[in-house]
Amino acid sequence: MEKMNGALEKMKMLVGMDVEDEESAASQQESFMDDFNRNCTFSTKQRLYGFAICLSTGIACTLLSMLVFFNPIKFGITFSFGNLLALGSTAFLIGPKRQVTMMLDPVRIYATAIYIASIIIALFSALYVRNKLLTLLSIILEFGALIWYSLSYVPFARSMVSKVMMACFDTEF
Repeated sequence: MEKMNGALEKMKMLVGMDVEDEESAASQQESFMDDFNRNCTFSTKQRLYGFAICLSTGIACTLLSMLVFFNPIKFGITFSFGNLLALGSTAFLIGPKRQVTMMLDPVRIYATAIYIASIIIALFSALYVRNKLLTLLSIILEFGALIWYSLSYVPFARSMVSKVMMACFDTEF
């Protein structure tokens, strides 16, 4: 029975649920994100459903955006919306506070800022400016930022990719 409780506690920690006592949780300072996390309490099953639905919808939007590839405005909107949904899906698993904390980690703060800025620029150029060339360029920037942001979660991946790119584009003979 103790092994089962221990496994359940580990599972709760993996999906971002708190396993603290109520007394120690009450002694912590109140903040907006703490309050938000307490109001967003889902069961493990609800978290997994939310993650699966949000991620599958995001991937579907991203893949369906390929159907309108030659219309950069529609492509930019569906591609960016798919990326936002896929990014938000992990908040169901680990919680919004931990998601923001991980995104603002010093290791990936610049990758996060460039990624979110590229999504905003892509949506702005598609919805407001309606310039196809600018939208296409911002989508290319967004795709590159997505790759760089994703690599920030893999240990040593960004340094490896940087070294490979330097070796490929080295102009010295």
